[in-house]
Amino acid sequence: MWVLASYPDGMPVESNWRLEQSEIESPGDRQILARALYLSVDPYMRGRISAKRGYAKGVEIGDVMIGGGVAEVVESRHPKWNAGDLIETFGFGWQEYSILDPETVTRVDPNIGPPHAWLSYIGMPGITAWCALNNIGKPVEGDTVLISAASGAVGQVAGQLAKVAGCRAVAVASTDTKLDWCRNLGYDIGVNYRSASDLTKEIAKACPDGIDIFFDNTAGPIHDAAMQNLALGARVIICGTISLADKFEAPDIGERFLRQILVNRAQVSGFLVFDHLSHYDTARRELADLANNGKLQFKTDFMDGIESMPAAFLKLLHSENMGKQLVRTEFAKGLRE
Repeated sequence: MWVLASYPDGMPVESNWRLEQSEIESPGDRQILARALYLSVDPYMRGRISAKRGYAKGVEIGDVMIGGGVAEVVESRHPKWNAGDLIETFGFGWQEYSILDPETVTRVDPNIGPPHAWLSYIGMPGITAWCALNNIGKPVEGDTVLISAASGAVGQVAGQLAKVAGCRAVAVASTDTKLDWCRNLGYDIGVNYRSASDLTKEIAKACPDGIDIFFDNTAGPIHDAAMQNLALGARVIICGTISLADKFEAPDIGERFLRQILVNRAQVSGFLVFDHLSHYDTARRELADLANNGKLQFKTDFMDGIESMPAAFLKLLHSENMGKQLVRTEFAKGLRE
């Protein structure tokens, strides 16, 4: 299991974690013991390893690193769970085995999607895209929707949902290869934020009528450029701040956009998927239907072995992944992908 060895100072490095071994314990009454098949790394984890206070309790030094996973039950002392059942949980941790309370897990139905998909397009990233776009963005046919980190786990779903809603989808990503993938997904146009000499002007060119919905997965310079191109009545969804990964503990200093918000009567909303629990089942069902009918594509970036957890997370933070970043354990061999 991976435990937090130290809080990062700037961009995390592998030495911020330490790999330890421990005995596999038996579950208590009404608990289950599960072994990991797929483990997830996600941008929110950067906030959880900061000494700075966030929206949820952080990981303490010496604690097992937080993280979601899809796992197989190997021992159960709960009447509703049996060995061989598959589960998904937000609280598995960076480890191969975990004792869990069944109230904190979701039963995985492999008939609606492969097991790993419960950590991607029918899991938290897909549900995040669905809830944020529909509940906060409220897309209207003809809207221009700008999405940062557009090829990522959330962005690739959000763009396709925007197209389903009849909107014009504009991708912002870090490489031309990622933008090519976004075009394959149906995005109308893309902006490479790393190669753009003037990002504000490039976004203006891509969004000539302004941005009706800005799905912000990154914060930073992309946010600054987008906020200068808002349309009247724009909805801004603050979903992620991964561009701040190397300066998370420092003040977020940048331009101020109160004038743009005022003039355009824009709404700026922070989004946490856990505030939308009542929509999970509907979102998962609709996303699975779209995927099973060939109307939703999704790319997953696998690394193998529990020893890869820190490297997989850092790959995500450095924007080197393509799609959803997962770690596949040795126990996942033979599963449908």
